[in-house]
Amino acid sequence: MSLGRGSAMVALMLSLCLLLHSEMAHAATYTVGGANGWTFNTVGWPKGKRFRAGDTLVFNYSPGAHNVVAVNKGAYNACRTPKGAKIYTSGSDQIKLVKGPNYFICNFSGHCESGTKIAINAV
Repeated sequence: MSLGRGSAMVALMLSLCLLLHSEMAHAATYTVGGANGWTFNTVGWPKGKRFRAGDTLVFNYSPGAHNVVAVNKGAYNACRTPKGAKIYTSGSDQIKLVKGPNYFICNFSGHCESGTKIAINAV
């Protein structure tokens, strides 16, 4: 039995929808720091987790007590905020990971140095 042109098109569209759905199903949402949220000594939180580009990190914290700054590796290592860096202050920030290294710090005085920072490599 051969598929007609219309049936073949329907089968192709269904296959594409399934492929798209399976790719979207891989995106995950992670609450940084778990139940403790974005706070001191969060630096080790990513260990043992596998992150993908498109996953969302949720940073929960009290506004005015912390913030989240997306930085590069040098700024992460030095606990410094580069000029023009994106600073999040809502207390419930949602940030999508890009492929490759992703670095985040809190730039309140002494917080990054106290472990309020994470480095994640998204595949």
